[in-house]
Amino acid sequence: MEEQQGHDLNLRLPAGHWQALQRHCQQSGETLSAVVRKALADYLDLDHHTLWQLSTSTAVVEGVFGGALLVKDLIDHGDFGLGTFEQLDGEGVLLDGVCWQARADGSLIQAPPEEAIPFWVATHFQAEHQMRVSDIGSIEDLGGRIDPVRPGANLFVAIKIQGLFEQVEMRSVSRVPEGMGLLEASKNQTMVRLEKVSGTLVGFWSPAHTTSLNIPGYHFHFLSDDHGSGGHVLDVKADSLNVELDFQSNLRLALPETKEFLEADLSRDISEQLHTAETKPQQSADESADLTHG
Repeated sequence: MEEQQGHDLNLRLPAGHWQALQRHCQQSGETLSAVVRKALADYLDLDHHTLWQLSTSTAVVEGVFGGALLVKDLIDHGDFGLGTFEQLDGEGVLLDGVCWQARADGSLIQAPPEEAIPFWVATHFQAEHQMRVSDIGSIEDLGGRIDPVRPGANLFVAIKIQGLFEQVEMRSVSRVPEGMGLLEASKNQTMVRLEKVSGTLVGFWSPAHTTSLNIPGYHFHFLSDDHGSGGHVLDVKADSLNVELDFQSNLRLALPETKEFLEADLSRDISEQLHTAETKPQQSADESADLTHG
């Protein structure tokens, strides 16, 4: 077993189990430790329905972008999620235990284990509700189809959406200097529009009462099946999509102990700034770059 925080576990597996485990890791990119932890969590019913979050939305809006955790430590908190990297160096997607980094130049890479992160939301995804949605004309339309099956307005929901997208509009932010806030940073972003691309939306719905902690409403990042593109989702269109929901009743909040976080003024109401920074600019449909898949 590779070294992790916690306890070491030594065990002897039958040859068939070992070969199957190695084959799974090679195909998925997950580590041996990650697979064993997930299997034990399933068997012992641990960590399910728990949302783990690093830092707060207020800190992000105020420009607290210094790294507080490493990518390699994310798997201890979940196999599914989204976030960003130190000084907003791209958009992050955690899917099936593998962390991806979508950079502002349009490239997508598997995030280096030593890459630092300032903000992240993660969970051990286990679908509790599945459904099929059709004729999706916008991101608002997609949210409207999910709304009726959410368990009220005060709990979190992890959302995985897969299928062939007729169109995905997204953005990725550029690395910014220290001291720059989110609203200013969001003005320097790369806009991309993909056509006919298969992939996955990784996201969460967060209650309005958690605005100072998280991004209220729906928040999605996209990862294409060919691992060629990804980013923060601004709009989508699709004929048919498969939706899986994992209802989250527990929240674990990890606050950075960095000097930057400890000295930041996080007392302001950031609702308006957060909405402006996270939603689709009016001009994006005309100014975004077009990339066609398929």
